Amino acid sequence: MKFNTRQLVTLAVFGALWGAVEISLGSVLNVLKVPLSGAILTAIGLLVAMAARIFVPQRGSTLFIGVIAMVLKLFSIGAIVIGPMIGILAAALIAEVTLSLFGRPARLAFIVAGGLGVLWTLIQPFFTGLLLFGRDIVDIWMGLLREGTQLLGLEPEAAVWIVLALVTLRLLIGAVAGWLAWDAGRLLRARLVGESGSYSEA
Repeated sequence: MKFNTRQLVTLAVFGALWGAVEISLGSVLNVLKVPLSGAILTAIGLLVAMAARIFVPQRGSTLFIGVIAMVLKLFSIGAIVIGPMIGILAAALIAEVTLSLFGRPARLAFIVAGGLGVLWTLIQPFFTGLLLFGRDIVDIWMGLLREGTQLLGLEPEAAVWIVLALVTLRLLIGAVAGWLAWDAGRLLRARLVGESGSYSEA
């Protein structure tokens, strides 16, 4: 993971943008108690980070952006930031590993990376809740079911359908973010650098 000065500046800009989204929009969504706010924030952050992958198509670039955004999250006012910081880093790491496994940037890689990165928001409470906040796993599970019943209008007894629906929703949100990141990154690069069609379509 070795970047030149220009690449570092590019990654810093995109990392700052993700961090700004987390600080500003994150606070608004939290106050308004918007459903799936964590998934939405993660999707937007990954959209930014993966768009940057078009500019710096090297291993480690997406994770580097996530680290910057995570550090900036410390400046959030009036909020518990440990959980969100872990979420940012984990999503960036998942996206980084996925993109690296695919190798050359491609739309399919972005879609898969986005979907898996956002899916982490469903899994994270079972880690941070148990390890950091001392929550009982039953309490975490019941919170998941409550989210499903409020969002989908299903009864708690339909636990399997609730989980499947929540998984599907997060995968779709992340996939859309990946799709948009691919187009946004290529468009920005074409306008700023004057290079279009540098990467093959998936």
